[in-house]
Amino acid sequence: MSLVLLAGTSNPVLGEAIAGRLGLTLAEREASRFPDGEMHIEIRTSVRGCDVYLIQAAGPPVEEHLFQLLLLADACRRAGAARLTAVVPYLGYARQDRRATGREPVGARLVADLLAAGGIQRTVAVDLHSAALEGVFGMPLEHLTAVSLLSDALRPTLREGTVLVAPDLGATKLAERYARLLGLPVAFVHKRRLSGERVTVRGVTGDVRDLAPLVVDDMITTAGTMEAAIGAVLEAGSRPEVTVAATHGLLVGAAAERLRGLPVTRVVTTDSVAAPDVGSLPLERVTLAPLLADAIGRLHDDRSLSELIVHT
Repeated sequence: MSLVLLAGTSNPVLGEAIAGRLGLTLAEREASRFPDGEMHIEIRTSVRGCDVYLIQAAGPPVEEHLFQLLLLADACRRAGAARLTAVVPYLGYARQDRRATGREPVGARLVADLLAAGGIQRTVAVDLHSAALEGVFGMPLEHLTAVSLLSDALRPTLREGTVLVAPDLGATKLAERYARLLGLPVAFVHKRRLSGERVTVRGVTGDVRDLAPLVVDDMITTAGTMEAAIGAVLEAGSRPEVTVAATHGLLVGAAAERLRGLPVTRVVTTDSVAAPDVGSLPLERVTLAPLLADAIGRLHDDRSLSELIVHT
C-alpha cells in the first residue's frame, strides 16, 4: 500500500518538513472558496488504494481548519483511499472534555465524532490537554509527546539552581515528565480559573526561593495562566530569570504583551501551529517534523509507537 501525505492550509511549512523527513512529496490539492465563503477542496493526486495521512493542525481559526480537515478526509474517502489517518499536531476543543457547569457541550467528544463521520480511521495528536481525552474517541488515538524534543532544546542553557514549575495542578504529570528527563525538582502552583483569560493563584507548593523557574505547560493561549504562575513564584522568592516551555504556542490576544511584561528570558514552543506574530518576544520554536515523520513511518509499517506516546 503506497504512503501518501496530504497537508491542509493550517501549517504547510510543517507538512513540507514532515514530507522531507520521509523522502516524499506532498500530494497536490487545491483549497479555495466560493463567492459566498464556502470552502472548496480538490485532490489533484490519485489516492486510490493508498495509506493517506492528512496533516492539519486545528489551531486558530479552529472551526475553519477543522472543517477543512473533514473536507480533505471526505475527498480522499470518495477517491478510494484505503486507509485515512489524521495527523493533528494541535487539536482544538481538546480542553472541552467535560461539562464544568452542567449546561455546556462536550466539545472534544463532538470533534471526535465529526472526525469519525468524515471517514478518518485513526488520529495522531501531540500533547493533548488531558490524556483522558482518549476516552472520548471511538477510533484509535495515538497521543504523542514532544517533551523529549523540548527537553533536548532546553537542556544546553539550563542554569544551576533551576526548578520546574507546573502552573496548575493539571500540568503536574507533564512537569514530572520534564523532571525525569532534566533531573530537576518540581514545584506546583495552585490556580483557579475565573474566565478564559483570568485566573487567580492560591499558593505555591515546593521550594522556589532563590531558584530560576522553568514553567512548563501543554499550551500557551492568552498567557493568563503563565502570568499568574510566574507572579506567584516571584512572590515566593524565585529568581527573576524565567524560562517558559509549552508544546503549543498559540500566543493569541494579549499573550505576547503579558510575557514581555515579565522577567521571561526564553519562550520555547514547537511548530504545532503556524508561527504567531509576537514581535520582540524571545520565542524559539522546535520542529515536530522528526516526531511526526517517525510516527507516520511506524504506523505505515505497522510498527510500535511505544517510544513516542504519552505514558501516564
